[in-house]
Amino acid sequence: MTTIGILGAGQAGSVLARVSIAAGYDVVIANSRGPETLAGLIRELGPKARAATAADAASAADFAVTAFPYAPTDTLPVDELAGKVVIDNNNYMVWRDGNFPVVDSGLKTVHELRQEQLPASKVVKAFTHIQFHERYQIRVPSDVLPAIVRLARPAGHPDRKALAVSSNYPEAVELVARYYDDLGFDAVNNSPLSESWRSGPGTPMWRHAVDGQSREDLIRRLQVAERIVR
Repeated sequence: MTTIGILGAGQAGSVLARVSIAAGYDVVIANSRGPETLAGLIRELGPKARAATAADAASAADFAVTAFPYAPTDTLPVDELAGKVVIDNNNYMVWRDGNFPVVDSGLKTVHELRQEQLPASKVVKAFTHIQFHERYQIRVPSDVLPAIVRLARPAGHPDRKALAVSSNYPEAVELVARYYDDLGFDAVNNSPLSESWRSGPGTPMWRHAVDGQSREDLIRRLQVAERIVR
């Protein structure tokens, strides 16, 4: 069985753990405070989950997720993640993270910076425009579900939504496409990482992220995006 190492046990990490377990994956999850602080979450997740240190979670993983914002000072388990696909679900949020001049100038994307932090891994941007919390403005009872649950549909469903994926490694894109499919979504390849800004905050596709979009609409909106250089 495939094991996912999730580094970060906040809202995104914990919800991704739940939906991944429901799809048949095993999960090893870590946070910055130590595995003993995750006992309650592990009880909720059940026998297919366990807590570990970041290094142990990375070592046990077939592929991993960095479920926390990028920072230049991040200390990551580089050796344990070497050779592995690492999903980065981070977005560049100036109000939260501060300014990174190399990103503001358009020279690099924040996901290229994550790739530099993990030079021996295969970084892929994914799950960045799907919400891990309830819908803002509840309209119907299902809106209290995280969007990654609320918007999931089986393959072939007429209302199937799509999510973007960007990487410098085709094998990483293929892995995420299979993972997306297992969770109920189509994939749109928006590679390489230098093009990942097209699915960032403020772009045409971003404005439709709350309730999702079809594969055709996502492709079109990615194509018409214009990069804003600060």
